Amino acid sequence: MAYLTGRCALTTRMFALSSAKSHSTVSRQWELLRHLPKRSPGITVAGLSTCLQSAGFAISRRTIERDLRDLSIVFPLQCNDAGTPQGWYWKPGVSVELQGITLSEALSLALVEDAIRPLLPGSMLQTLEPRFEHARRKLKGLEEDNPAARWLDKVASVRPDLNLQTPEIGFEVLETLQKALLEEQQIRCQYYSAHSDKLRELTLNPLAMVQRGLVTYLIGTAHPYTDVRQFAVHRFRQVSALESPTQGLVDFDLQAYLASDALQFGTLEKIQFQAWLSERQARLIRETPLSADMQLTPLDDGYRVQATLSNTWQLHWWILSQGDALIVEQPESLRVKIRETLLRAAASYGSTHIEVQKPTCGL
Repeated sequence: MAYLTGRCALTTRMFALSSAKSHSTVSRQWELLRHLPKRSPGITVAGLSTCLQSAGFAISRRTIERDLRDLSIVFPLQCNDAGTPQGWYWKPGVSVELQGITLSEALSLALVEDAIRPLLPGSMLQTLEPRFEHARRKLKGLEEDNPAARWLDKVASVRPDLNLQTPEIGFEVLETLQKALLEEQQIRCQYYSAHSDKLRELTLNPLAMVQRGLVTYLIGTAHPYTDVRQFAVHRFRQVSALESPTQGLVDFDLQAYLASDALQFGTLEKIQFQAWLSERQARLIRETPLSADMQLTPLDDGYRVQATLSNTWQLHWWILSQGDALIVEQPESLRVKIRETLLRAAASYGSTHIEVQKPTCGL
């Protein structure tokens, strides 16, 4: 019985390997056909070898020549033997359209699938689902023989901040918002304001949708006002599209809006920021400057940083996250605000049971 079980396992493994090998061969030959031009003088075996190597298929020129001979029996291929080296191409007058996706396209679809889901209307996503599925199956079928198909196991994109969980968004809410944005219609909604802890009834003009980290925002105006605001999509409770058209679209430029640092929140005023930095923090900030005009000046006990920045919440949060490695010097209003925040925090942490020691700048 153990012998039979072992034979069955071996047969299953051999069948799986054979199936994977066949899949790889078909994918390679399909890739080869995609690179054939429609007219003479065609593409040489050396040229095809370069194309296939770029797609991750490590094969010899002899294998390519064998593939071309085999494929020419089934497909209307022609070899230009008038010159040296010979070129291969589709026979003139033949209309051939190969369906499917290349390995590069499969990798691209797999990489962007999660990122684009919140930003595409449901109707568009439905048309892409078969291609997403096709991409996953293609990569799965090629992973045994093609290192390029294993690329997703070797790259990743991670968030630099705290690993928070993505807020839940109701499918119907997202679909209605996307549809209204697509068809340029106003919406009537119930929106939860976290600032006031109240549910508000609003008529909105949807202007854009932006993914910022984990949170998706609807950019728009609240009728009858014209100032552009951000509405977190997960805070919508009820949404219905109106027949009235969106107002303010003509005057809205999404790229200009993003360039203004509006998604950093807070005021958009520019300030001349100046602060003391520890030596370690200066080394880090030199690699990722705060702005194009940032300057670092060495001091006896650290560095002074100067930069033109937007006075946003994001800047305040970043300053507070630096602890004693950064001390704001200018503008005075920002220095006072950070100081008051830190004093309140220190008072909240005050305790007779814990002795707090200030870390050295080199830590």
